[in-house]
Amino acid sequence: MKKIRVLVVEDSAFMRKLITEFLSESSQIEVIGTARNGQEAIKKVKNESPDVITMDIEMPLMTGIEALKIIMNENPTPIIMLSSLTSEGAENTTLAMQYGAFDFIAKPSGSISFDLHKVKDELIEKVVAASRVNVERLQNKTNNTESALSDLSSYSTIGSLNKRIITKIPAKKGDSGKKIICIGTSTGGPRALQQVLTALPSDIGAPILVVQHMPAGFTKSLASRLDSLSEIRVKEAEAGEIIQNGTAYIAPGGFHLKVKKVGMSLAVDIDQSEIRNGHRPSVDVMFESISNLSDYMKIAVIMTGMGADGSKGLVELKRKGLVKAIAESQETSIVFGMPKAAISTTMVDSVENVQDIAAAIVKYC
Repeated sequence: MKKIRVLVVEDSAFMRKLITEFLSESSQIEVIGTARNGQEAIKKVKNESPDVITMDIEMPLMTGIEALKIIMNENPTPIIMLSSLTSEGAENTTLAMQYGAFDFIAKPSGSISFDLHKVKDELIEKVVAASRVNVERLQNKTNNTESALSDLSSYSTIGSLNKRIITKIPAKKGDSGKKIICIGTSTGGPRALQQVLTALPSDIGAPILVVQHMPAGFTKSLASRLDSLSEIRVKEAEAGEIIQNGTAYIAPGGFHLKVKKVGMSLAVDIDQSEIRNGHRPSVDVMFESISNLSDYMKIAVIMTGMGADGSKGLVELKRKGLVKAIAESQETSIVFGMPKAAISTTMVDSVENVQDIAAAIVKYC
């Protein structure tokens, strides 16, 4: 079996050795070389053509972000970023996702993590997953980021047209008119969320709850960036806040996102109950909580990501109420695991390319 050829890019000699040792424990992986900074990385990518790169964000001479941009433009390769758990690290990680990084790993204890063994299995799993991705999807997402944003007005027009059309359709029996949108995603999700949330009109008549698999410290930066690009408001969810139409609430890393009734309104409920499907936040937990809202129509969306989180929750949503379910297509998913699992339940109403998901949401609203 052909091994996955990995280049390790890290300015710390200790971290280079540790990452190399961890990856070499997998029979599927071969570390073909290391680099101390972004400049060395660019040269070695040209000469060695690795299958996957692990890249530190903070390095001298040339940062990981700068090297990422050049590599994705000149020699597109799946890149996993290693980020420190700082506010600056979180902001840079969010940028890296937009520039085409496959995914990221949060270093448990700063730039030099003596306890990196805590994320060893996650690192190996993501390297294996990255080796299977169609790198053109990463490159296309990178190149289309600005054009997608420049098309915001046309997306909004599409949404408005769909909204006008849908008002001519009689309300379904049992539909109280109250709606809630819930979105689950993982690997590749930040870019997918950018395409979807930036295309929703500000007057959309429903709140949006989002679970993006991310560790604590990173979701606030993601929410802030998406808020700056979107017509709707986007924020990290806070316990107890009343949920408003036209606002997207992203589950805080490390917390499950649920909803609870407060009088005639809904409020955010977050907790650190048991990890589900290896994740907290979990899409299944969010979907199951929303399934208990008997007087709401739900629009459920499952996009790119590893694993099957969200599929069981989708079944529960459909069992308990009126639901329209959308899954991202294999054609545009960075990783087709979560959408594929959702589709296999036979509960999905439509399969859409990522650029068409916002219009589908507005249609169902």
